[in-house]
Amino acid sequence: MALLKVTSPHATGPLNTARVMQLVLLATIPGILALSWHFGWGTLVNICWASLTAIAFESAALKLRGRPIGFYLNDYSALVTAFLLAIALPPYSPWWLITVAIGSAILMAKHLYGGMGYNPFNPAMVGYVVVLISFPVEMTTWTAPTQALAGELPSLLDAVSALFVGREAVAAFAVDGLTMATPLDVLKQNNSLLIADLWQQSPQFGQWAGLGWEWANLGFLAGGLFLLSQRVFTWHAPLSMLASLTILSAIFYDGGSSASGGSPLFHLLSGATMFGAFFIVTDPVTSTVSNRGRMIYGALIGVLLYIIRVWGNYPDAIAFAVLLMNFAAPLLDYYTQPRTYGHGVIANAR
Repeated sequence: MALLKVTSPHATGPLNTARVMQLVLLATIPGILALSWHFGWGTLVNICWASLTAIAFESAALKLRGRPIGFYLNDYSALVTAFLLAIALPPYSPWWLITVAIGSAILMAKHLYGGMGYNPFNPAMVGYVVVLISFPVEMTTWTAPTQALAGELPSLLDAVSALFVGREAVAAFAVDGLTMATPLDVLKQNNSLLIADLWQQSPQFGQWAGLGWEWANLGFLAGGLFLLSQRVFTWHAPLSMLASLTILSAIFYDGGSSASGGSPLFHLLSGATMFGAFFIVTDPVTSTVSNRGRMIYGALIGVLLYIIRVWGNYPDAIAFAVLLMNFAAPLLDYYTQPRTYGHGVIANAR
């Protein structure tokens, strides 16, 4: 009897996709609470509208494909995409921006390739990149943190109004200084001030990184560690990504001149670093399979993230870094697959 020459992973029991997705949704709570505390109701309103839109697009796509709607909605994958994309979008985004992003993620990045498990690119990051390239003004307008506004953030009613009628039509958003550039963008545009002076003169910066951003990153770090403890994914990809980002930022950090790219701690606690490391890079469908491949995959994402942040055109580049490495994941799988027992490396590659 011939034996199949297959490599890991090997399932030891039925895969409960819905349970995994529920754990991911649960793990986002600390980061969402931190974002809401520092930036107001915008993220929660984003999530509510994105979830409704994702369910509608998912149901329509399943109907057109002749698939049972209830069965596939029960795996929670559409809700996970909605949550991740809504978190990545700026708070108080208009309804049409969220709708375009969700539609691109669900229809173009997921069902166009055959549904969950067949998509070569991370759906949430595809949706994010589509609206970032198409609507750069809306995607770079972030609400100032509550510490910089003396607690005068928009109310829940203002947030809902901004969703449907636009920020420019809501009185609360007429306050001067309510929106500002992100800390990554401020540092990127700086070409004259020392880091210490920039920290003192710009209200965006906190103790380690950006006001609010550092606590949001710590929240997503806590959620990621929870998922690790539940064995939803392995440590290889997130740790290698954070390690490569730390090493590069340490190498090129010159102590704080005007040309500095930022300290390692600044990069670790700014933008979507922890969110990307534990909720995006670890996507089992679009990443690599072997542990060695995951380490290379994560490390290269960290390298690309730093390069684009410091020398590219986008201050926070987790989406571009992940999508570029989604292209390379099959190649990494081919060259890093474990050697089957009793066969050499060359024979196994054949």
